[in-house]
Amino acid sequence: MHWLQSLDSALFRFINDTLSNPLFDRLMPFASQNKFFFPVLVIAGLLLLWKGGRRGRLCVLMAALIIPAGDGLVVNTLKHAIARPRPFVALDDVRFWGIKTTTETSTNIRAMTGAEDEPGGLRHHNSMPSAHAANWFAGTMILLIYYRRSWRFVLPLACLVAFSRVYNGVHYPSDVLAGAILGAGYAAAGIWALNALWLWAGRKWFPLWWEKLPSLVRPESAASNPKLQSPSSNDSHWLRLGYLMIAVSLLWHLAYLGSGAIELSGDEAYQWVWSKHPALSYYSKPPMIAYLQYAGTHLWGDTEFGVRFFAPVIGAVLGFLLLRFFAREASARLGFLLLLILQATPLLAVGSILMTIDPPSVLFWTAAMLAGWRALQPEGKTSYWCWTGLWMGLGFLSKYTELFQLLCWVVFFALWKPARPHLRRPGPYLALLINVLCTLPVLIWNHQHGWITVTHVAERGGAGQAWQPTLRYLGDFIASEALLLNPFFFFPMLWAAVAFWRDGRKDARLVFLFSMGAPLVLCYLLFTFRARVLPNWIAPAVIPLFCLCILYWEKFLRTSRPLRIMQGVGIVFGLTFAVLLHDTGLVGKIAGHPLPPKIDPLTRVRGNAEMARLTDEARQQLQQREGKPVFIIGGHYGITGEISFYLPEAKTNILAGPLVYYLTSDKPENQFYFWPGYRASRRGQSAIFAREMPLPPLADGWVGKWLHGETNLASYEPLGFFAPPSLTNEFVSVKDLGLRHAIYRGQVFRTVQLFECRTLK
Repeated sequence: MHWLQSLDSALFRFINDTLSNPLFDRLMPFASQNKFFFPVLVIAGLLLLWKGGRRGRLCVLMAALIIPAGDGLVVNTLKHAIARPRPFVALDDVRFWGIKTTTETSTNIRAMTGAEDEPGGLRHHNSMPSAHAANWFAGTMILLIYYRRSWRFVLPLACLVAFSRVYNGVHYPSDVLAGAILGAGYAAAGIWALNALWLWAGRKWFPLWWEKLPSLVRPESAASNPKLQSPSSNDSHWLRLGYLMIAVSLLWHLAYLGSGAIELSGDEAYQWVWSKHPALSYYSKPPMIAYLQYAGTHLWGDTEFGVRFFAPVIGAVLGFLLLRFFAREASARLGFLLLLILQATPLLAVGSILMTIDPPSVLFWTAAMLAGWRALQPEGKTSYWCWTGLWMGLGFLSKYTELFQLLCWVVFFALWKPARPHLRRPGPYLALLINVLCTLPVLIWNHQHGWITVTHVAERGGAGQAWQPTLRYLGDFIASEALLLNPFFFFPMLWAAVAFWRDGRKDARLVFLFSMGAPLVLCYLLFTFRARVLPNWIAPAVIPLFCLCILYWEKFLRTSRPLRIMQGVGIVFGLTFAVLLHDTGLVGKIAGHPLPPKIDPLTRVRGNAEMARLTDEARQQLQQREGKPVFIIGGHYGITGEISFYLPEAKTNILAGPLVYYLTSDKPENQFYFWPGYRASRRGQSAIFAREMPLPPLADGWVGKWLHGETNLASYEPLGFFAPPSLTNEFVSVKDLGLRHAIYRGQVFRTVQLFECRTLK
């Protein structure tokens, strides 16, 4: 195969160097990547959705399903397997984006692009096959299937992009040829497979819809004598579609987590350490998060997938419960609409991938709400009240916010008089008793540890400080909630929560859903007059208020075309935003330049493994010089958890002999205070102290600089701080080793300051 490689290199030299000219030097970088491509693509997609009819909507759907899947599953998998270096990495004197490189500039380019940055760099800087060519030819094939005459302009554009990748020095000719064949092939195969699946499944499970659209390739065909649709049979179709959506979403999220696209955040890694020390409760949180991570890691090992396994599972269970609730109380069509809205709400979409205390809290709050609604019905059983109490108790073991649901029940009984006879029956009191029993683990643990959680929560709430009302946090709270809850849903939700009162509160469903969500939101809204409120604090209230919103606006959606359009735009906007939150690297591909880490929502889940590696590198060097064991001290619970998780030696010995400890403190600051510290077993040994530094501030005019590619990367050097006094008192000597930068895709995502601490006294 050497002759083939030689031919490939010779053809690359001919295109990259011999054909070079000033016109191509300006045209080819623009063809390869420009800031106008994504807006034009969005406008074209919206026009097809709006004016393209059935054919246009199917074309957009196929592109949305096939192109991302092909890029992630086919192209990236082959890039990993083949691991062919790009020409500007493997060869000297390559014209890289129109600039003639030398050996020295090639090295700089490799550093700039992260081609030598493990573990993330080589994943994203392999050459075979070309993702640009694959995506363009996949899109071309999809358009050709639905619009045959589109080849006149789409095929030349795809060829131009493929050629530009070689001319710009980032791909060999064989890379773009393989990408073009793959893209066109999996696009045609994907449409054929989906059409065959619809032919079988559509006829079996969605017969009424299948008669209207028997083919995904020929959307104009339809049955000559369609059957008369009944509301009940049509509703069963929506119910099945909802089940299908839940299953697809679960599999997609599990695949996303299994791909290793994001690392653990500081909180996730910290709580993973908790799961290695099972207890009745913990310093700042109830024990459920530790139990779930314990179960997940025992199923799948101490991996990111194991830590987060139950996040998408919880999302699927939540979707199933809500779909069944709407199918029973309203219609499955509205239940399916709610599932779409939840998928298109960024705050809830993030909850399907990150394993924090919020997913179980939202699940148990919602489960208690749905069980409570069934208990309130005339045929309601006492067992429903018992389930309500159990779910509320498990919610308390997930997050202390669950205490607000007791207030929600008080509000409901106050607002809805027909429900008050239940207070003369044993059901509500059994629920309360079960709820109280579930609090015992937390109460017992706190009794054994000086009620430290109560003290901590009180300090966080500012209980010992005088209240000085302020408005500076109110705007931040409303703006952040509007963005994370999708403005197209947030404002209709507020409208519904207020407007349904005009109808005299005649619908028990609306009153109940209002009572299950509004009190929590109002409490935190009032708290903004005192202190900052984080957006996720109201997460349990979002689902009942969204349910209220859908039920209230249902009658208007039937008759108002503008409202239906706004609903569709909101879903498209939210799904797009949710996709970008899963991979903010797409912003760089769209705009031509990556987001600065300071504003990247995924900053906290990137660069952590590299930061741990840099810390361990300093530890290994000190250990080699001293010839005796060296341990690590973290300056924050987050970095302590991250280093514990990402260093194999620390992960393996986390119970038998911890390698990573939190800084010694005289009073409880986090859960590490309650476990043996390094003073108990590390006397006479040296340590590396690691403290994460803040990210660089955004420079003036950063938007313009970002759009023009003028980003400030490793040149940022924050001023270091002195070592904590406790270290200088505990060790014979403490030496500042300076800063280490964790690079991810050519950008600094973490900066850690290291200190060499010699001989623990």
